[in-house]
Amino acid sequence: MISGDLLNIQPSELKFPFELKKQSSCSMQLTNKTDKYVAFKVKTTNPKKYCVRPNTGVVLPGSSCNVTVTMQAQKEAPPDLQCKDKFLLQSVAAPDGATTKDIGPELFNKEEGKVVEELKLRVIYIPANPPSPVPEGSEEGSSPRASPQANGNQNVSSFDDASIPDTFYKNLIYFFSVKVFRTVNGIFMSFLFLTFFCFYICIHTHIIYNFFACYTSQVSRSLEAPKEKSSEAWSMISKLTDEKTSAMQQNKKLLQELVGSHLFCGTCLCFMLLLFF
Repeated sequence: MISGDLLNIQPSELKFPFELKKQSSCSMQLTNKTDKYVAFKVKTTNPKKYCVRPNTGVVLPGSSCNVTVTMQAQKEAPPDLQCKDKFLLQSVAAPDGATTKDIGPELFNKEEGKVVEELKLRVIYIPANPPSPVPEGSEEGSSPRASPQANGNQNVSSFDDASIPDTFYKNLIYFFSVKVFRTVNGIFMSFLFLTFFCFYICIHTHIIYNFFACYTSQVSRSLEAPKEKSSEAWSMISKLTDEKTSAMQQNKKLLQELVGSHLFCGTCLCFMLLLFF
């Protein structure tokens, strides 16, 4: 136990059962040994590695408060399980009736006339499954040797249960998100390309159709201007009129064939893009 002027901390060291790729936690009890409200704050040299709940709080006079420290799963073990991480517990007298919402960083600033108590705790790693001693020369050694193997199988199964779901679901979410994005993107790009292509064809065929219609109408008007009633003029006008009608019908038919063929090509292109993505 660590004893201070404001708080007592039990235990004096934070001991974590260490096992690769598994979280572990320990707790400490803070006891207010005064008749005043005491505010506390927990700091660590490695904040990304540990999670402290609660990180700050108020301990009522003569009461206790439990603080849980959780160590994140580690991928590698330090040499000889030696840890250099440390925790610092700051405590200061708080106004009567203070709550956790009233605690701010400025409360723990060291100023003249204000006592900020600081207590340090070190971190110790403990093997999660220490090897059990086996008596030498024992003829009934089969059962002691079988128990470490059983423990090993139990550790492997618990390790798999803890690690496989996380990786599996992450890969599954990534796979479906990428596939869905590529499919939607391919459909959108194909539809956009097909729309612009059809619009381009329609515009150009409409321009050609208007050009021929305007040209034939001008020729007919130029031939109708003179009032010569010769048979050759009337035959020419009739011929041009027939050619105009035939050209208009051919233009309409060509427009329909072009639009239909390009719609078919665009549909085939969209289908190929969908298969590709």
